[in-house]
Amino acid sequence: AELTAPEQVDAVAAFVAEVAGRSEIDRLSTEGPSDKRGVATGTNVVNPVTGDAIPLYLADYVLTTYGTGAIMAVPGQDQRDWEFATAHGLNIVRTVQPPDDFDGEAYVGDGPAINSANDRLDLNGLGVAEAKAKATDWLAAENIGTRKVNFRLRDWLLSRQRYWGCPIPMIYCEACGTLPVPEDQLPVLLPDDIEFKPSGQSPLVSHEGFLNTTCPGCGEPARRETDTMDTFVDSSWYFLRFADPTNDELPFAIEAVQKWLPVGQYIGGVEHAILHLMYARFFTKALSDLGYVPKTLREPFQRLFTQGMVRMGGSKMSKSKGNLVAPEEIIATKGADALRLAILQVKPPAENVDWEDFQLDGCSRYLNRVWRLAVPDSEVVGSVREGEPTDADAAIDRATHALIARVTGDFERWQYNTAVAAYMEFTNDVYRYVQTDQGPHGPTLDFAVSTLLKLLAPAVPHLAGELWQRRTGGDIHAESWPEADPAKLVVDTVTMVVQVNGKVRDKIEVDAGIDEGAAIALALGSAKVASYLDGGEPKKTIARPPKLVNLVV
Repeated sequence: AELTAPEQVDAVAAFVAEVAGRSEIDRLSTEGPSDKRGVATGTNVVNPVTGDAIPLYLADYVLTTYGTGAIMAVPGQDQRDWEFATAHGLNIVRTVQPPDDFDGEAYVGDGPAINSANDRLDLNGLGVAEAKAKATDWLAAENIGTRKVNFRLRDWLLSRQRYWGCPIPMIYCEACGTLPVPEDQLPVLLPDDIEFKPSGQSPLVSHEGFLNTTCPGCGEPARRETDTMDTFVDSSWYFLRFADPTNDELPFAIEAVQKWLPVGQYIGGVEHAILHLMYARFFTKALSDLGYVPKTLREPFQRLFTQGMVRMGGSKMSKSKGNLVAPEEIIATKGADALRLAILQVKPPAENVDWEDFQLDGCSRYLNRVWRLAVPDSEVVGSVREGEPTDADAAIDRATHALIARVTGDFERWQYNTAVAAYMEFTNDVYRYVQTDQGPHGPTLDFAVSTLLKLLAPAVPHLAGELWQRRTGGDIHAESWPEADPAKLVVDTVTMVVQVNGKVRDKIEVDAGIDEGAAIALALGSAKVASYLDGGEPKKTIARPPKLVNLVV
């Protein structure tokens, strides 16, 4: 209340009352419009590093169990903070430099710090981990804060009053008390002839054959536990079973786990990953301590990727809301590949997307263009030349190798939307090439189209597979991934991006071998950039010739 302006008291009180009725999982969900997930207090707090006034908001997704319950939002590096800041009209300042070809919103990867320097602390140019460590050391040295590690482990109530789930192997006897099911009677299997009734109880409670058993201690009548385990108990270690799925003696052999684990890539939505990731890591560490998996296996997953959600009207799609889109009609009219490509194209997969932003028609038209270009006896191509390649042929050949490098890099960075943009740009280049007066060079065109189809195959497997079969008689999905020739990636000129405070303000074609001084001079000489400098000099200049100059003002 002390931090709420008088004019905002009612709005803050209403928001707090509304949020109090939600579970933590609901609050951590990305569902719902961002402007309804927070409220302004009407007051400011002070950034201890810059001394700037920062508006104070309440947000439902910030929990009191996380740190102190008060956080500094970083919309430039956190997608949920980005959406919140956008909804409430707050300033967004990037403090980590995204890759040159990044065109998403919040950038959550590593990179050099930008916009992070003043006369008290300079973090510019440091990687994320280095910048965090230096900032924390500085705060501690200035007696502003202290370094602390918070653990969020809590007791786990894993029993559930429902049928599905692993039975809890315990028996209750009036004489002997509570006993575990003997090992030679495990596993306890669920009956398959249960009857579901609207009683509010698990159907196991009324199943006489399951409920009634014999006490392993005294042999007298006893009853089974009818609660089942939370299904997270199963999913917290299933990946270990995947390493040894046919073992009839053990859940998994330690040798098999040693061979296959850890898992290379974990993919999950934020609501799922928050809890499951914690449980799975806990199980792995416990099994390692107990000697059931290798002592060296402390972390089950090497990398985490959290994908965004597809929303409709700002809300997560769900059966209960009836705001789902059935794919059958789209597949019947435009094809499964057009739908797949539209999903990949719309945004980076880590971001939430709205169904209304999907460009199904555009993707369908693009795939039709690819078909007309690549199908044998194409009317688009016409006749082809043989003999020595020309400069135009060499340019298309270099563009083909550049496409391989770009798409490969985009896939490795999960930037599928920019890979789709690369497909389309290259297809346009090839169309222009085949329609020149000279006509295309046969081997050059064949390499270009074949490479495009191989690179398209993961995104549009049906169309790429059909075209490949018609062109070669083979299976494209059995082909090796193309590799770019480094010698053909060397270019004379490149497009240098000029940013002011992390935002792109100009793009300039420069010599590939341009040095730092010349790159900065060109950036400062740009008329587009000058309008953002207001006649002054930048406080700091970050140059990464030949691709980037970032001016901090």
